[in-house]
Amino acid sequence: MSIKDNLKNIKSRIPENVTLVAVSKTKPVSDLMEAYNTGQRIFGENKIQEMADKHAEMPKDIEWHMIGHVQRNKVKYMAEFVSLIHGVDSFKLLREIDKQAKNHNRTIDCLLQIKIAEEDSKFGMSVSDASALLQSNEFSELKNIKVVGLMGMATFTDNMNQVEKEFKFLNNTFSELKNTNPELKIKSMGMSGDYQLAIACGSTMVRVGSSIFGVRNYNN
Repeated sequence: MSIKDNLKNIKSRIPENVTLVAVSKTKPVSDLMEAYNTGQRIFGENKIQEMADKHAEMPKDIEWHMIGHVQRNKVKYMAEFVSLIHGVDSFKLLREIDKQAKNHNRTIDCLLQIKIAEEDSKFGMSVSDASALLQSNEFSELKNIKVVGLMGMATFTDNMNQVEKEFKFLNNTFSELKNTNPELKIKSMGMSGDYQLAIACGSTMVRVGSSIFGVRNYNN
């Protein structure tokens, strides 16, 4: 199936209140433009340089989401245009995003990444750390960022019971933190293999790549 057909198929399975992020990492601009011409306006990348290059080449009504792990020294390369940063896992990173956003006279939306998987390789904050951060004086002093929700990455496994448990954990964490932080509205969880389960568990934003663009070739 074509990218156009894949997108239409996925959008037909996603409720209106759920945002689709087309994960376009490693894919050429021609593929992204095919998705763009089908109406897709939100693209997710996991490498800042690749995202910056594509941003320079592509239409300016695109929302670029940084979905990968972010190194603080690279924030400056996307601060001018990024719409949402999914993987914020420390106050130091939040402070750097705030600083770079201020340089461009912008406010950048961010999601706190909560560690929901049992794999050591997954980044993320504990619930108690996230809660403490959101209630801290230092956080309230950051004027050029806005934490608008949470993101979580489930364990890479075929055991869907495990994945469901992790998605439900993020959903419960969101409800808990929203009590004291009413501006939280996004739950980013679910990818190509499990986005329908994620939506059933409360996700409001799914990150779908290979189901739209086909299998990735990391040798490119």
